[in-house]
Amino acid sequence: MAMSGGSDDGEPMMEMNTTPLIDVLLVLLIMFIITLPIPTHAVKVDLPQKSNPQTVDPVKNKIVINAAGVTLWNGQPVDDQTLAQFLEQSKSLDPEPELQFQPEPEARYEVVDRVLAVVKRSGVGKLGFVGNEQYRNDF
Repeated sequence: MAMSGGSDDGEPMMEMNTTPLIDVLLVLLIMFIITLPIPTHAVKVDLPQKSNPQTVDPVKNKIVINAAGVTLWNGQPVDDQTLAQFLEQSKSLDPEPELQFQPEPEARYEVVDRVLAVVKRSGVGKLGFVGNEQYRNDF
């Protein structure tokens, strides 16, 4: 099957118009790309879980407020929300562990008051103030 170039000389045209063919191939390529599922190349890796060294001791727990205003639960720094969670955990234990509260002498009263409010809201039954003897010579 030969294509004529429109001239009457009867010679076959040596070049074929490939523009429509390329257009059709590009449309098919785009349709193929669109219909492909998104590749999910996933590698299953067991990542180490964050260990929580701050735990609730079943016998006694200690809250210390240092001079910088940092609240420490059994020696580890905690925020008010985490402190409330630890207090709820300790309250749920049977028997309820003793909670020792020890602010350092240089600790700001506002921080001590805020932490005591968190302790009161939690409803802890066994609360002891530790280190009050450090204040006996102040008066």
